[in-house]
Amino acid sequence: MESGKDDTIAVRIAKALAERIISGAIEPGARLRQDHVAEEFGASHVPVREAFRRLEAQGLAVSEARRGVRVAAFDLDEVKEVAEMRAALEVLALKHAAPHLTSAILDKAEEATHAGDRSRDVRSWEEANRTFHRLILTPCGMPRLLAAIDDLHAASARFLFAAWRSEWETRTDHDHRAILSALRQGQVDTAASILARHVQWIGQRPVRMQSGATREAFTIVG
Repeated sequence: MESGKDDTIAVRIAKALAERIISGAIEPGARLRQDHVAEEFGASHVPVREAFRRLEAQGLAVSEARRGVRVAAFDLDEVKEVAEMRAALEVLALKHAAPHLTSAILDKAEEATHAGDRSRDVRSWEEANRTFHRLILTPCGMPRLLAAIDDLHAASARFLFAAWRSEWETRTDHDHRAILSALRQGQVDTAASILARHVQWIGQRPVRMQSGATREAFTIVG
C-alpha cells in the first residue's frame, strides 16, 4: 500500500515540475534539487526520485554523474525529431480512431479550434490545440500510443513556449478546419495527410536560452 501511495505522490510531483519546465518557469540547465523538491511537496526522497525518473523518460530532465538532475536543454535536431515522431504516431492514432469519431466528437474538436483562434496568449492557445488533438485521437483506444503522443505534445509545448514567451500572434488554424472537413466527409487518408503535414509545420523564431543569449530555433506549432 505504501508503494502505491508513493507512486501517486510521484505522479503529482512529476506533473507539477513538468508544467514549470514546459512553461519555462524552470530554465533549461537548472538543477532540480531533491531535498528542495521533497520539502516543497512534503514528501520523502523516494517519490521525488521517481518523479525525476518520470521527467527523464519524458525528455524533460537529465541525470548527470556528480551533477545530479538538471532540466534538459533542447536543440534543433530534437525539435525535428519530435515533429517527425508526432506525425507518424498521430497519423497511426487517427486511422484507428476514425471509425469511432462521432459528430459530437467532431463538434467538440471544432469548438476547441475556435477557442484556439480566440486565444490571447500562447498558454491558452496550446491548451486549446492539445484539446483538439486529443479529441480526434483518443477514440483509437490505444493507451500506450496515446501516452507516447502526450509526451511528445509536452515537448512541443516546451519549444512553443520558449519561442513565444514574450509575445503571441493570434492565428486562425486552417489545418484544423481542413482535418475536420475531411473527417466529416469520411476522407480519412486526406485528414491523415493534412495532420502529418500540420504537426511538422516548422517556423523559425528566436529563442532566449538560459545564458541570456538569443539563437534561432525551430518551433513546432500544431
